[in-house]
Amino acid sequence: MKSGFGEFDSNAVRDIARRLREAQTTGMPCAPVRGAIADLGGDALAAAYAVQRVNTEARLAAGRRLVGRKIGLTSKAVQAQLGVDQPDFGMLFDDMSIADGEEIALSRTQQPKVEAEIALVLERDLPHERHTIADVIRATAYVLPAIEIVGSRIENWDIRLVDTVADNASSGLFVLGNRPVKLGAFDAIACGMAMERRGAQVSVGAGAACLGNPLYAALWLADTMVRVGAPLAAGDVVLTGALGPMTAVAPGDVFTARIEGLGSVSAAFSTQPESAS
Repeated sequence: MKSGFGEFDSNAVRDIARRLREAQTTGMPCAPVRGAIADLGGDALAAAYAVQRVNTEARLAAGRRLVGRKIGLTSKAVQAQLGVDQPDFGMLFDDMSIADGEEIALSRTQQPKVEAEIALVLERDLPHERHTIADVIRATAYVLPAIEIVGSRIENWDIRLVDTVADNASSGLFVLGNRPVKLGAFDAIACGMAMERRGAQVSVGAGAACLGNPLYAALWLADTMVRVGAPLAAGDVVLTGALGPMTAVAPGDVFTARIEGLGSVSAAFSTQPESAS
């Protein structure tokens, strides 16, 4: 990934990144960082990604492995709310992956919420400056249902666009289903999604809720990652974006998301409201 801080004060960028890391480590969310990012001057979104990049490099240096990317802000309604016209992205690391149905300690999350998504797993690199939908389809080995467990290091989820971007797009954990499906075996646009909490429906949606087509989101990500110097590669997991509204998590919750043509995936949380460590 491209490094360097361009017009930004590197010490100030690193200080903002440190605040977010400390919030993660201590389990004590911090105040919003948008004011500090605004103080850097220049393009606030670029500054927020510079903060994200510092923490990505810190995690890699600590031995974590990059296994994919997540796409956020794929809902047109949420984009309008935040005053943006494109998604954002965050990094997925190996220690964020949870097996289908595995109990999740609440100590691994911060202010968690869940959303159902379609995940792509790539078998080819996507290295071009400008990709086509055919490139994305050809590069995709298979598709899985997924539950993303989003979390925020920002107190009370008091976020704007630059807060969430700096905070790795509010990434937390992710759960993948275990029955691979080829892209052509289901309708990525028309597929319905329903998510339940212990049998009670909490979220509904469809593939079209993700930028009109989850593959459009993946296409945007493929082009964007080339521009920032970190192209998507074979083996990467791509969480394409929410198919329905997020739902807050409480201790002991068990969520099951069913996506038409893809099957189901479950996220089960421990009963103890532990603090993150």
